Amino acid sequence: MSRSTRLRRFLGAVLAVIMACTVAAAPAGAAAPPEPGNDPFYQPPAGFESTEPGTVLRSRPVDLAAFALLPQKVQAWQLLYRTTDTQDRPQATVTTVLLPWGAKPDRSRPLLSYQVAEDSAAAHCAPSYQWRQGAGNDNIVTQAEILLVDAAVKQGWAVTVPDYEGPDSAYVAGKQAGQAVLDGIRAAQNFPALGLDGRETDVGLWGYSGGALASGWASELHPGYAPELDVKGVAEGGLPVNVEHVLDNVNGSAVSGLAMSGIAGLSEAYPELAGYLDANLTPEGREAFAEVKTLCNPQAVARFPFKDIYSYFSNEDPLNHPVARDVLAANTMGKHTPTAPLLVYHSVNDQLIPHEDVDGLVDRFCADGAQLSYRRDILSEHVALTVTGAAGAINWLKARFAGEPSRPGCDTETVASSLLSPQALATFGSALLNALLALLGQPIR
Repeated sequence: MSRSTRLRRFLGAVLAVIMACTVAAAPAGAAAPPEPGNDPFYQPPAGFESTEPGTVLRSRPVDLAAFALLPQKVQAWQLLYRTTDTQDRPQATVTTVLLPWGAKPDRSRPLLSYQVAEDSAAAHCAPSYQWRQGAGNDNIVTQAEILLVDAAVKQGWAVTVPDYEGPDSAYVAGKQAGQAVLDGIRAAQNFPALGLDGRETDVGLWGYSGGALASGWASELHPGYAPELDVKGVAEGGLPVNVEHVLDNVNGSAVSGLAMSGIAGLSEAYPELAGYLDANLTPEGREAFAEVKTLCNPQAVARFPFKDIYSYFSNEDPLNHPVARDVLAANTMGKHTPTAPLLVYHSVNDQLIPHEDVDGLVDRFCADGAQLSYRRDILSEHVALTVTGAAGAINWLKARFAGEPSRPGCDTETVASSLLSPQALATFGSALLNALLALLGQPIR
């Protein structure tokens, strides 16, 4: 048995233990909250367009739950805030902000913006809804990532988790995501209940896969869009650099529904793409893409496995049309070099996102003077590295918040596993224990 197979089996056993604890500790089901489209909280007030990006438009305390059932003992609020969409129009979206249980305002507390891999083109799949008690488990990926957010809160950090796809669920739209992340940080910094130090707050970003897309775009847009933010570091893993390459990679695979969600999401950000789809999808294709806009990531994958999504088009080579080419080019990373230190981690065996794209982006950033650490992981694949790379990301962010300088320039290492260091193993063990305690209702502090 290979070491990578043993690692996958170990991670499967860990997940089984967590799910067993979930079932054992689950209280009676709570009533489902209204979905975003039926919840007045998500509707911006008249005149919000004239406010500055990052302005908090309204707020409310919320009770969060893991897997919709298990109350998480953290302090949490939701903020409706003003941001800017792909077409540079005013927009309002929501972020969920968290503090450790019982924590008092502390102006020295750092702020982490954690971006989940929502990976869906439907509004009810966003973390602000999925983490509400009783919301259901339509997006199990987002549900599971609350455990990584718990691990961040356990460090004593304030955490903001934005619905970076915006109210139209513009999945894969990079500019939309990056601006919503940065404005979510602005909103959190100025929310009095968090007690942060405004613009002087130390900020970090973290995300994996779809969450890395949002984090990566935020890091690129940061110097021009929100230069006042004091970003100490950005950790991004499983980074989808080139959307076209990812679409081609997953098309016809077990997860081809992800590609459909990505195209559907982009059509919400680019009216010209929506028109192109309307003109070139077959009747079956129109029906399928309309359906995928109602599904979260797991349902889309289950509904459209091994589908050649290009067969839904009446024209040949649909990605080679000028409209499609322009939209895909606009959403390819690498247009701006980040000024904040970066940690990039990626599996060389990633079956969804070609590592060659990440290698190329790293080389490009480094040639332009970026401060970057790149870890190429051998024993993982795309899903496994979500877990095995998390401890290294937490440790790296802890060091940045502690004022430790990152390595100068760029350094690249190909490692057997991101988990196989004493520091990472210790953090992983602590995070696993704390996740189990959080699922069992222990305060996160």
